Amino acid sequence: LYSAFVQAGVDAGYMETKDYNGAHQEGFGPMHMTVKNGRRWSTANAYLRPAMARDNLTVVTHAQVHRVLLDGKTATGVRYEQGGKVHEVQAANEVILSAGSIGSPHLLQLSGIGNPEVLEQAGIEVEHALPGVGENLQDHLEFYFQFRCNQPVSLNRKLDWWNKFKIGVRWILRKDGLGATNHFESCGFIRSKAGVEWPDLQYHFLPAAMRYDGKEAFSGDGFQLHIGHNKPKSRGFVHVQSADPKQSPRIRFNYLQHEDDREGFRDCVRLTREIINQPAMDAYRGAEIQPGEHITSDEDIDAFVRQAVESAYHPSCTCKMGTDELAVVDPETRVRGLD
Repeated sequence: LYSAFVQAGVDAGYMETKDYNGAHQEGFGPMHMTVKNGRRWSTANAYLRPAMARDNLTVVTHAQVHRVLLDGKTATGVRYEQGGKVHEVQAANEVILSAGSIGSPHLLQLSGIGNPEVLEQAGIEVEHALPGVGENLQDHLEFYFQFRCNQPVSLNRKLDWWNKFKIGVRWILRKDGLGATNHFESCGFIRSKAGVEWPDLQYHFLPAAMRYDGKEAFSGDGFQLHIGHNKPKSRGFVHVQSADPKQSPRIRFNYLQHEDDREGFRDCVRLTREIINQPAMDAYRGAEIQPGEHITSDEDIDAFVRQAVESAYHPSCTCKMGTDELAVVDPETRVRGLD
């Protein structure tokens, strides 16, 4: 199924790429995975744990940072809480803030760095006015395009207790097989239409069909494509609500607010059908489970997408890099106006 999907993309007129993280992202090919010796391999496994024994590294866990400490316009350290006690640490050289697209702007705002109006509404004294902090929030959305499979080759046949037991035993003994993969082993990056500068649609292919909540697979064989529009224009925000660091920020994504994003998902539906209807998938392609062959008009596609779309867990851009008035960091990733 993996190779048939890639060939279907080629049959539809798209390129094949062996390395989408290399010189040519565009096209269909194998998916990269961070797996080592049969285990998912995180940045902590690859970089942090090997350095844990260094004398010049102290890792503090189960702690919550309250704010960045400032001396005028210079960041000097952080205040954090651990086990009910508040601590302060001073930086010898620099403070690196790496708390993600939600945590980073929230922490800047807790420190008095951000849009004065947002800070004042939360009762936080303005230390450094920077209106772009927490703005420009965007995310990748996707939905599952699902089909029944006419051949007994999907993962749906591996979900009974006996097969799961065999997969588990093989992984324990050999660290390979179906237990050593995330099962998204082929993918695609394509342009939705002529004139688009970079690939704006992305596919993840999974040889199984299941409910949206993941709790139950469909009976029989099936496969699915996770498909999403990679260049959203809808923008949201992350705003601090209180000076209390334990209170969550207000988060609004404003998903699908821009017409171009809705048009992008209409392209997703129509181009996916074109790809799956290529000869390479003839032996495998069964009935369309989702969205369903009756979903064809713009209005019906929009309604389906609103109901079915979900986050691909890629929120970003709330500490925008640039030089305009909403930029938060410069090209050296330094907060603008601060040392």
